[in-house]
Amino acid sequence: MELHGATALVTGTNRGIGHHFAVELLRRGAKVYATARRPELVDVPGAEVLRLDITDQESVEAAAAVATDVDLLINNAAFTAGGNLVTGDLDAIRLTMDSNYYGTLAMIRAFAPVLARNGGGAILNVLSAVAWTTVDGNTAYAAAKSAQWGLTNGVRVELAGQGTHVAALVPGLIATETLRDFAANAGVEFREGTLLDPADLVRLALDGLEAGEIEILDRIGADAKATLTGPPRAFNLEAAAAA
Repeated sequence: MELHGATALVTGTNRGIGHHFAVELLRRGAKVYATARRPELVDVPGAEVLRLDITDQESVEAAAAVATDVDLLINNAAFTAGGNLVTGDLDAIRLTMDSNYYGTLAMIRAFAPVLARNGGGAILNVLSAVAWTTVDGNTAYAAAKSAQWGLTNGVRVELAGQGTHVAALVPGLIATETLRDFAANAGVEFREGTLLDPADLVRLALDGLEAGEIEILDRIGADAKATLTGPPRAFNLEAAAAA
């Protein structure tokens, strides 16, 4: 996909990876709808800011009614603090699945006709390596990302006929506030250079999208995918932090 001249909508642009997606897309010459549940927190000069809660169907439909020129949808927004499945708060677990799976699906269902009218375009879903190697302390998030991977594979097949390219970004350890907070709560300190800068990840993702890749992986993502050929394996955060 050629990003220069494209029109992208990015969810969750108030911070972290979503913010970097919006900034880099603008740098590459795309028009950007930068969205968030709290649009007043979005600071992306040059973007058109929209309020969007991906877990609210009316909000999703309202965004699709405004952003009718979109030919690239980047599903980044997600609730991450699900905790463990057996002992965690059930409402938090449901919200994690609701945002990662049903929220992503709601966005795809709403924007698939928009993409079709605009020539097919592309969808990029932001996943995580924990989709393939669960992590103790947040197994609910890992399960939700596994479900989102299955969703991505499913809609890729369904939307192929309208010419929509569907890709997954599957990264490992990214230097975001979310990961740093989780690691701190787990008593883990990262060795310098272990965490990938979000800006570097976004450049990797957009380069992969322009190259037509369907799964865009960093080193940890590639290692996690390779584990699927053997017995299920959990992600060792302490070992990864020291690597």
